[in-house]
Amino acid sequence: MSEQAAPQADPEAPAAGPADGETVAEAEQPAQEPWAARRDLDAHAPSSMALRFRGTNHGVTAQQVIGDIITGGKTEHHYNFGGFGGGQVSGEIPTEALERLADDFVAEGTAFAQLLERLREERVIVLAGAPFTGRRTAALMLLHHLGATPVRALDRDVTPGELSLRLASGNGTVGHVLCDLDISREQPLREAHVLALRGRMRELNGYLVITTGRSPYVEDTVELAAWRPPEAAIVLRALLPQKTGAAHAQRLLALPAVAEFLTHERQIREVVRYVGVLAEADEDRIDQYSLDALEQQVQEWFEEAETPVQLREKAFLIALAAFDHGPYALTAELSDTLYAALRSTGDEKYQKPIPVFGTHIGKRLQNARARSYRSKEMTEWGPVTQVKAAFHDERVAPVVLREVWTGHPAARPALIRWLNALSIDGRPFVRTRAAATVAVLAYTDLPSTMALIIERWAGARESRRQLTAVSALTLAHRIGAPNIPRIVDVWSGDGHDPKRCWVGVRALGLIGPERPVETLAALQAQARHQYDKKLKQSRVGAGDQQVTAELPQSVALLLLSPAADPALGALLPALDGHPSARELALDGFLTACERVDEPACPPLLSLAARSPSASAGVAQLLRVALNDRTTNERAEDVLRSWVRAADADPGTARALTDLLPAVVAGPRDAARLDHLLDTVQGLDGQPRPAVADRMRAALTRPLAHT
Repeated sequence: MSEQAAPQADPEAPAAGPADGETVAEAEQPAQEPWAARRDLDAHAPSSMALRFRGTNHGVTAQQVIGDIITGGKTEHHYNFGGFGGGQVSGEIPTEALERLADDFVAEGTAFAQLLERLREERVIVLAGAPFTGRRTAALMLLHHLGATPVRALDRDVTPGELSLRLASGNGTVGHVLCDLDISREQPLREAHVLALRGRMRELNGYLVITTGRSPYVEDTVELAAWRPPEAAIVLRALLPQKTGAAHAQRLLALPAVAEFLTHERQIREVVRYVGVLAEADEDRIDQYSLDALEQQVQEWFEEAETPVQLREKAFLIALAAFDHGPYALTAELSDTLYAALRSTGDEKYQKPIPVFGTHIGKRLQNARARSYRSKEMTEWGPVTQVKAAFHDERVAPVVLREVWTGHPAARPALIRWLNALSIDGRPFVRTRAAATVAVLAYTDLPSTMALIIERWAGARESRRQLTAVSALTLAHRIGAPNIPRIVDVWSGDGHDPKRCWVGVRALGLIGPERPVETLAALQAQARHQYDKKLKQSRVGAGDQQVTAELPQSVALLLLSPAADPALGALLPALDGHPSARELALDGFLTACERVDEPACPPLLSLAARSPSASAGVAQLLRVALNDRTTNERAEDVLRSWVRAADADPGTARALTDLLPAVVAGPRDAARLDHLLDTVQGLDGQPRPAVADRMRAALTRPLAHT
């Protein structure tokens, strides 16, 4: 079912036309059914957006999850996380700086003691660890504990072969540290280099610690010394009492904000800084620090210089924000399409090929503070197991999207072209995540997102792009973007733009459950408009026909939602109202009745069994539909399908048996139902449903007086 990836469209191109290279047949593909669209929306939206709207007494809402992350706190704090990592040139590290690092260094829970003994014996070790795990501090503390002073920092740009020539002697035992040695295909680190360095260190009576990350260019025979940092909780418990005293530290560590901070993957530099924040005992800063640290990390990612490799990894970060908890292969594939768009920003003729093989998945996810895991995913072909990728902290995704959209406007054209291509992708997961991405952008900057993306999608020729606009509006409303109901109401009442009107009508059915009365009023207003237009015009355009066909679908979506009970109550007065309102009510009701989820009880019948008020509403609508010459055949077909479903499910049989007497208001109704139950046949030559006779008998007993 996958389709060939669509060419990237110009974000400034008119929305009404197909993207370059698209065929007319592709553009005129029929719209996805509303039930399937809602299913895809619920199945593929990020988990934070899948939360239903609930009161504050029942938990967190989608608006709180996303909105609080995007808007942050009332006060903005900036923390200096500098001073860690490579990039320094040669020079002696001041003793005072080493003493300050020693005060904040925690060896508990690490292999520090074993590494110390190994360095004492071997003189040179290559300390390998992930970035921001405190590997530089660990290297300095190893030298500090051995009394190797002064400590000289070496330039990381030196090649492994030249390193032994850069070492100088001194008075006493001298320490050397080389942070983030630049190892590459052209300059690999070999065992011969390490052996030469060890011989040189023994001559100089010194020690050397080299730090590096994961690299395929370290010779297998080089025995690396693995560095893993202590857990964040251990660091807090060790350092906080030094700042506040043991008793006060215990009270601070028991704060809910501290527990929340520790639930996320943390860098050592963030934990050390948090100790200082806790010691200040400012509740606002304590509560806000976790999100502040996250935001600063995201800003660092996108403020770094842009080599081709770094730009590719930034594209991966953006794609991972859009496809968080999605398949890794899909995220990597689509991140490269974004990378191509970003590379051409300011130079549309830039067509250098993208490397086929790049960064290892482990290193790439490590740099993004993300993880991989295996999980089963339901597809149209059944469940499959896939390798998925996700940020350690789910709050990262919306912060990344906000930072790119508002902090780096030069990236907007490339991002829009990328989203345009995703909006017509053949995979429902991709389209839904494109909509979720746009929803976050709408929360951040509604005017620009509407003008540059959603309005153009709504007016597009491609049905998939229009559907993605519907999904974007729906998800934006779920997370609390402003004015979405107002936008949808205005669009659904648009009498001049059928495409935009269709998007508004479909969106009404999806966001309507929280405001069923207003939603039905808006749908009835558009039905009245279409009714009047038919009376005035001899020929109705295709766009108006699509809007007319969509109106009962949205009513049915509302009746099959958690707001079905109040929606039924709001629908009943339309039976005695304007002909267009009556027609819409009956059409929408029967459309909802025709939804039968095998083998479960039909949804509206199930609702009638649970709610007396809903039972009365369903019975009244069904009775009116049976007595209306324009709908009686559909209504009888609905009852026949329900009888067949009842023959296979005792719960459905009980519900239908209880409902049928309420449908009867006179001899004519009784005779019609009796005849229907007497003549109903099984499908495809199957035997007549046995339950029909029992229902017929049960129906005649309470109606003997009739």
